[in-house]
Amino acid sequence: MSFVRTVLGDINPEQLGITYSHEHVVIDESFPTRGNPDFLLNDLAKISEEVQRVYDAGGRTMVDAMPANCGRNVLKLAEVSRRTGMQILAPTGLHLEMYYPPDHWRYRYSEDQLTRLFMADIEEGIDAFDYSRPVIERTPHKAGLIKLATGDEPFTKHQETVFRAVVNAHRETGIPILTHTNEGKHALAQAELFDKLGADLQHVVLSHVDRYKDIAYNRAVLQTGVRVEYDSGFRWKPEQQNWTYTLLQALLPEFPDQITVGMDAARNTYWQSYGGKPGLTWLLTTFRDDLHRLDLADYFQHLFIDTPKQLYSCNPTPSAPPSSAATRFRAG
Repeated sequence: MSFVRTVLGDINPEQLGITYSHEHVVIDESFPTRGNPDFLLNDLAKISEEVQRVYDAGGRTMVDAMPANCGRNVLKLAEVSRRTGMQILAPTGLHLEMYYPPDHWRYRYSEDQLTRLFMADIEEGIDAFDYSRPVIERTPHKAGLIKLATGDEPFTKHQETVFRAVVNAHRETGIPILTHTNEGKHALAQAELFDKLGADLQHVVLSHVDRYKDIAYNRAVLQTGVRVEYDSGFRWKPEQQNWTYTLLQALLPEFPDQITVGMDAARNTYWQSYGGKPGLTWLLTTFRDDLHRLDLADYFQHLFIDTPKQLYSCNPTPSAPPSSAATRFRAG
């Protein structure tokens, strides 16, 4: 049976409803927020207020994209879910290297150790301290996706190790994969590497690809069989071409089941509850109106419900044995 793994437990994919496919619901005090104070999203009252607005507008699920030890706080994610009714998926995996100090444990771990760390988050529960202390206390809140990230430079050996560990955990558990592609660059290389490593491309989504302003390139990425997530619609300035909309008009008719949307609103200056704008309801207000204006309203169901339901469902391999190694993992 397929399922979706939320922070409050597994649900039937049919329960997902309208889904924001790439968000940052919580970013706690961490290495990333020290250099970028506007990344800080850790006030439970303000977060719940903003998420409640989305729920009241019809949203039912949010996919959080802050992975291990760079601001993730699964206890706060679970509390926001309880307060608002919003179903939230929490990630395991790793973000860009720039969001970790240069002596971080990620650089010392082998492919096998990273695999076991990701699987422990998925199968046992995410550490209450998010691997920031020598003692681990597993919570009942499990990871529902695996994240990795690459920048604008060619993949490093370390990133290739992360790729292999992510795919190992994905193949063992059936948990989907979400990536960061920076400005969309190397999205095609990501897709090709996932294919080479044996990932199920129907359960792989590459984020931010609409920042790469090229229809042919985006088409080539989609032709590999992966799914993409577009989230820059509100970022284009009025005097600029809105490439998110240009890409949707060109590619939704060809690939209606491979495109998802989110906001990736990882700055408090984007949140109404923090005094910013446009607010997370933008997707279900302005963007939804724009779909009508662009004659794309018929694709709303695909973008927000059907494609996320297929993408974020987990299909574990019945023959795969349970991972005893994951239960023995301890961060060092």
